[in-house]
Amino acid sequence: MTPGPGAVSGAVPGEGPGAPAPELLARARLLVAPGLSASLVRELERITGRGAEPLVDGVTAGGRLLTADGPLLCVGAVLPDALRTERLLWFHSVNAGTDPLLAAGPWPAGALLTRTVGRMGERIAQYVLGWVLAECQAVPEYVTQHARAEWRRLPTELLAGQTALVYGTGRIGGAVAGLLRSCGVRTVGVGRTARTGAAPAGFDRVIAAEEDPEAGAGVKAGLGVEAEAGAEAEELAGARWVVAALPLTGATEGFFGAGRFAAMRGATFVNVGRGATVDPVALEGALRSGGVRRAVLDVLPEEPAAPGDPVWRLPRTVITSHSAGITADEDVAQDFAACWEAVAAGRRPELTVDTGRGY
Repeated sequence: MTPGPGAVSGAVPGEGPGAPAPELLARARLLVAPGLSASLVRELERITGRGAEPLVDGVTAGGRLLTADGPLLCVGAVLPDALRTERLLWFHSVNAGTDPLLAAGPWPAGALLTRTVGRMGERIAQYVLGWVLAECQAVPEYVTQHARAEWRRLPTELLAGQTALVYGTGRIGGAVAGLLRSCGVRTVGVGRTARTGAAPAGFDRVIAAEEDPEAGAGVKAGLGVEAEAGAEAEELAGARWVVAALPLTGATEGFFGAGRFAAMRGATFVNVGRGATVDPVALEGALRSGGVRRAVLDVLPEEPAAPGDPVWRLPRTVITSHSAGITADEDVAQDFAACWEAVAAGRRPELTVDTGRGY
């Protein structure tokens, strides 16, 4: 089969496209989503050395139909159906999570997909630490007491020496673990790909995800980090905080179910990854039984949650409206520039998304 206009060079087997051919990149039209700020669009024009065409319903603001000839480079949050074509050379997402892009339809063969992370890891790490410290200082309880005009001292706890189990050992999970570890927290990562050697930066230890942590069953084949049966169950039982920073893929949907929640012994559960990685019925059961002490949910399976959604009635739960790591314009510009530099040099950008795995 002859490659289409979006063909790329330097593809890595099993990891999707490499870098678009320089001659295609040189003549690609720059299409930008209508929601991007004027200052960001100007920066994208400066980086690429060409004018941007705002997209509106599959037609650019200048009236040029997308059926016109030439490869396409698009920056935005949503990929219009009109761009799901072999002419799409590269799509840069202004978000870190790309699961909505991939779930909306087949990804064009050969098209590069990159994402924005920027300083999101720092923002999310700060968010997690803020809630962890608030809990140690009994802030939620004092807020409740204040509303009742009640004067009563409450016990607090020290952060140092306690354990946080962080699911996801990539940029975001690593940033969370690193900040907690700097405060004396023992940080244990749970990885879904095999690793050898020393634990990644920020972690004291990295273990494998098990099939059934409550039962201490064997480790999933090919997903292990340490091949110790029962390691995850043991860490869940001893963790004071369990932080979810997983992407949404076929393997992680409903990942936090009855088995994992049953293995917890009073941990606080914080989700800064994707809402659909959590079984809400299992979480509610764990909250009501006391296996989960408290839940801080930045993300939900369905967003925004309607006023009548049962999630608002979960006990000892705070919902923060997907705000832990809001992407700033400077994040988009910085990461797009890094991707552009790599592509222009014929390299596969570090922020490339494997469209087969979903992250």
